Amino acid sequence: MGKEIFPGRFTTENDQDIVVFLIGMRINKRLAIRKWLPVFTAMPKMIRELYQNKDLGFISMESYFGLRTSVMIQYWRSTDELMAYARGQNHLKAWKEFNQKVGNNDAVGVYHETYVIRKGEYESVYRNMPLYGLAKAMEQIPITSKINSATERLSQEG
Repeated sequence: MGKEIFPGRFTTENDQDIVVFLIGMRINKRLAIRKWLPVFTAMPKMIRELYQNKDLGFISMESYFGLRTSVMIQYWRSTDELMAYARGQNHLKAWKEFNQKVGNNDAVGVYHETYVIRKGEYESVYRNMPLYGLAKAMEQIPITSKINSATERLSQEG
């Protein structure tokens, strides 16, 4: 999360399709460090690559870490770009290493979910927040009287 707080109410335009990709891991056996640590440490290299190469289609992300489960919420321009990255060298290398080191061992689990959200079918509100979520991934705009309610934001014309 950024440090600068933006006082007031903000939203984002909903005039473009976006892809929301959730990816994470769950530590099922805490003492099996050799099994889950390689999974945990594989992600930072890929995230650096994504932030350094905006042409890959990645827009932004947020991360959350719990006692056993982590989740990363990523925003992408399209499923085509997300799938192309999944077939790319760094991801395939990490996936191959995961299958070799962990495979079907129940010490660690991984998951992902992909949501394609069409333009006009999402809305957001941020009040007294740093740039976050969609507002970090897209342009943050002030909420005006024309887009004061969720219904109005969902029906805004790009």
